[in-house]
Amino acid sequence: MLKEKNRYSDTDLEEFKELIKNKLKEAQEDYTLLIGSLSHNDDHGTDDTGRTFNMMEDGSETLSREEVAQLAARQEKFIQSLQAALMRIENKTYGLCRVNGTLIPKERLRLVPHATMSIDAKNAQKK
Repeated sequence: MLKEKNRYSDTDLEEFKELIKNKLKEAQEDYTLLIGSLSHNDDHGTDDTGRTFNMMEDGSETLSREEVAQLAARQEKFIQSLQAALMRIENKTYGLCRVNGTLIPKERLRLVPHATMSIDAKNAQKK
């Protein structure tokens, strides 16, 4: 009887590590841009724009800033998930479903490298 594989090989883990590092770099760049737009570091200087125009834009700007803040928070959570995935790689527990302990398929991990549950476990959770 064949023993079921209970973790990914070191070669597989190295492949996932590179994938995650690339995604992490992109995510951090995006996060930096979002935070920059919130702090007006990229402000294009509309100080000389007429008062009427500024009043009309105030409500729109507030809504946009809230949306950007939500995107930044979401991006920060994504970065934390990727960092946690790197920790699991170091611990050699990466790719194990936290619900049933089975290996998450490589195809899923390539698409969602921070996944901690198999599709079956994720679907069962929704019910």
